[in-house]
Amino acid sequence: MALSASLFLRQNQSLVMTPQLMQSIQLLQMTHIELTQFIAQEVEKNPLLDVAALDTDFAQNDTHGIAPGAEAAPLRDDHEGEDRDAASGGEDDQSEWYDSRHGLGGAHLVEQLDVSFENVFPDDLPQARPDAPELISQWKSMPGSEGGQSYELDDFVAARVSLHDHVAQQVPLLLSDINERVVARHLSDQLDDAGYLQADTAEIAERLGVGIAFVENVLRSLQTLDPPGIFSRSLGECLAIQLKQKDRYDPAMQALIEHLDLLAKRDFATLRRLCGVEDEDLIEMLAEIRQLDPKPGSRFDTVVSEAIVPDVVVRSGADGGWAIELNPDTLPRVLVNHSYFRTVSKTVTRQSDGQAFLSECLQNANWLTRSLDQRARTIMKVATEIVRQQDAFLVHGIEHLRPLNLKTVADAIKMHESTVSRVTSNKYMLTPRGLFELKYFFTVSIGSGAGGDAHSAEAVRHRIRQMIAQETAEAVLSDDDIVISLKKAGVDLARRTVAKYREAMNIPSSVQRRREKRAMAKIPASG
Repeated sequence: MALSASLFLRQNQSLVMTPQLMQSIQLLQMTHIELTQFIAQEVEKNPLLDVAALDTDFAQNDTHGIAPGAEAAPLRDDHEGEDRDAASGGEDDQSEWYDSRHGLGGAHLVEQLDVSFENVFPDDLPQARPDAPELISQWKSMPGSEGGQSYELDDFVAARVSLHDHVAQQVPLLLSDINERVVARHLSDQLDDAGYLQADTAEIAERLGVGIAFVENVLRSLQTLDPPGIFSRSLGECLAIQLKQKDRYDPAMQALIEHLDLLAKRDFATLRRLCGVEDEDLIEMLAEIRQLDPKPGSRFDTVVSEAIVPDVVVRSGADGGWAIELNPDTLPRVLVNHSYFRTVSKTVTRQSDGQAFLSECLQNANWLTRSLDQRARTIMKVATEIVRQQDAFLVHGIEHLRPLNLKTVADAIKMHESTVSRVTSNKYMLTPRGLFELKYFFTVSIGSGAGGDAHSAEAVRHRIRQMIAQETAEAVLSDDDIVISLKKAGVDLARRTVAKYREAMNIPSSVQRRREKRAMAKIPASG
């Protein structure tokens, strides 16, 4: 068969993922913080982008925009300035009249007494300190302030002491030998956030070329530092160190610490036999254990918890419905500075690289503003449909949470499921029932035993949690009992599913709950 080259035309359609389309998809699943950081990077690269700050009126009404570069001038009453000037001038004139009449002027008094106030009362003179602000207006940078350097209170806040810094301050007071301090430094470097030692003493001894006994002696010394229980290698050792410092580590308490697994299982009968104590003594020992700190290093946690800012706010409407609005604090107002583009375009030639750069910046800026607007509209559509589907939940509570999936919302708003999934990721809604993630409203459907409406998995878990919270020590519900109760309420659920939900909510088994409730019931009698 002979091979030959030929030319022909073919027309087909294909979806091409342009950089702008990929950017729009990424914007959908970004959180408020990620979106703010992304816009800051784009503003830094693109000279045609401006970010308008939210003022009070915009945050409340969201009706007025702010032009780039525009500043709000502070309101000032003209008569107020005249009155203030007149008042200050009157005080100056009165002071001068009083000094000249009674001979109390500063220069006149210095000549008569041949002294200087600077030598007699040096502390009464104003002294300029460049390291600390003198005026209260300088503590906070306020819009409209003129002149002078502004100060922020955060600049004068002391840094938080970390766990390693706290230990490093105590080591020189505890150890005097230089070799012991070197070992102590290596041991402190192996501390985790909870204050536990995550290293093997044999490895540290081999690395430093010292004996294991030497490292163990240094470790025992470090275990006496503050906070109590630090440098422990296990939970039992941590609790034992704290009990020893309280002089409460007797043989009975030692037996209890050595069998913490039985304590976790609520096997109080076996613990009472191993410790050789009565019920009242065991209850007192358990009360002392609860007062100990299982994570002594957690008080030095330097991780700052950030408050969640809702993306959507739902309120009760005047017409009996729901008023849904986007949170203006999470909506960055990115504006395109067309006046700057026209000004710069006049100074560059059409065929130069500068003109091509400006055109690209303008195109990217327009695309970004449209993408942000489309993102806000998409979030609003998804949130509105979720509120419509979960109206009973907002009115009556979690017991009326309906089963919902992504396809139902996607079909209602005529979008793809992947788009709805990206919108609901890491987005939060503030409702009269509390703050919820958008994905919270999407739950698995559980069939009804009587052939009625399906139940939401989250509502069923809440019902199981309520049933267990209301049980008593004499009538502890097993998983089979919970299945029977749910079936009477019209929820068809298997026993293994009930066990899975219970374990996911960190609820112990019926045997462990019965032991714990019986032990807790004896506490008032012992007091």
